[in-house]
Amino acid sequence: MSDHLDATIYYDDDANSSQIIDKTVAVLGYGSQGHAHAQNLADSGVDVVVGLREDSASRKAAEADGLQVETPAVAAEAADVVSVLVPDTVQPDVYENAIEPNLEAGDTLQFAHGFNIHYNQIQPPEDVDVTMIAPKSPGHLVRRNYEHSEGTPGLLAVYQDATGNAKAEALAYAKAIGCTRAGVVETSFQEETETDLFGEQAVLCGGIAELIKQGYETLVDAGYSPEMAYFECLNEMKLIVDLMYEGGIGDMWDSVSDTAEYGGLTKGDVVIDDHARENMEEVLEGVQDGTFAREWIAENQAGRPSYTQLKAAERNHEIEAVGEELRGLFAWADEEETAEEKAEVSADD
Repeated sequence: MSDHLDATIYYDDDANSSQIIDKTVAVLGYGSQGHAHAQNLADSGVDVVVGLREDSASRKAAEADGLQVETPAVAAEAADVVSVLVPDTVQPDVYENAIEPNLEAGDTLQFAHGFNIHYNQIQPPEDVDVTMIAPKSPGHLVRRNYEHSEGTPGLLAVYQDATGNAKAEALAYAKAIGCTRAGVVETSFQEETETDLFGEQAVLCGGIAELIKQGYETLVDAGYSPEMAYFECLNEMKLIVDLMYEGGIGDMWDSVSDTAEYGGLTKGDVVIDDHARENMEEVLEGVQDGTFAREWIAENQAGRPSYTQLKAAERNHEIEAVGEELRGLFAWADEEETAEEKAEVSADD
């Protein structure tokens, strides 16, 4: 494995604001990322128009934030840069009906995730730039950091450089939303898409959730109380992840007790063993060869029957009921903040 950073990282001094300041940017969608991009761009002096359906619940919010709001087609027609921040599942339809008919040579298609480009669900004409600026944070933090004169790390990728200026313009966009303050890592659409999907499935969402549930079930099935199982297998996960986030895995080991460190070092790979690694490699292969993408696209076309069933089963797991009761005991369970953040991370138009 590599023991050094291979990627190029760009900062404010590497970005020239003039590359975007005189252009019109259409931000399609006003959800987690959309509201942050639109407001940060506008505050940086960029001409912004938000593209939302006529019946979108977000139209009033965008207008209240002082932004011009049009339909996606009208916004795309007016724009030099079209930032596609609607959910992956609806992007192909929005592209076909609102964006493609209004693209002109030299325009830019901007994404925050590479799924539809990488898996050929959107196939842009050869005479437009196709780029990606992807903040590595939920939108409410992208906005909050910008307002506090701080930055949010992000990713930069160029899929198609029709004008010869795609990278410079993307860096200017990244600067305008605050990402170059912290650093923007150069990648590719393929690398971003495949690592993102793998991380979600094997570790961040699927892997961690399943590890927590199985740990919880192991304790409860052995006769321990659900409350103790919840605390040990879910609640304390945040404490450990915070330590890793702030100082890496090494700092986490230094922060826990010697007993916890020895137990973790000697038993961690008993649970997450070579068989788990083989399963991860299988998951990665399904991402790389397009198996997962085809499965997800077909699932949406069929009306999401498996997704709906699996989601219901997950919400009905005993750990959810136990957790809801226990979380009410903590002072940090601020309902307004929780509701706000949940709303902002949810998918939008």
